[in-house]
Amino acid sequence: MKKILLTSAVAAIVSTAALAQSTVGTTTGTGHVVQIEPEYRTRIHTYVTEHRIRPVETREKIVVGSPVPRDVELEAVPPEWGPSLTKYRYVYSGDRVMLVDPATRTVVQEVE
Repeated sequence: MKKILLTSAVAAIVSTAALAQSTVGTTTGTGHVVQIEPEYRTRIHTYVTEHRIRPVETREKIVVGSPVPRDVELEAVPPEWGPSLTKYRYVYSGDRVMLVDPATRTVVQEVE
């Protein structure tokens, strides 16, 4: 019985570690986790490059956990970035794509 429990525990840990390697999650200030699979990260960077998105310029640096200034226009997340991200908006600033909660204008994740 102990062997079965130990084997089950090891299997659960290994499968969790494998999942953690395939997706990147960030806990937002509201306690939600934003998970972006690696292929979507590639699509996001390709989109920004191909569409020649111009970075916004602000006095303050835009960082995770801080609100985006009111004078900065938030862009809609395209569907090709993945279904889990379409509820967010984004800002391209300083060669960084920042996901923003449109309700609070708070940056929830930087897409690396």
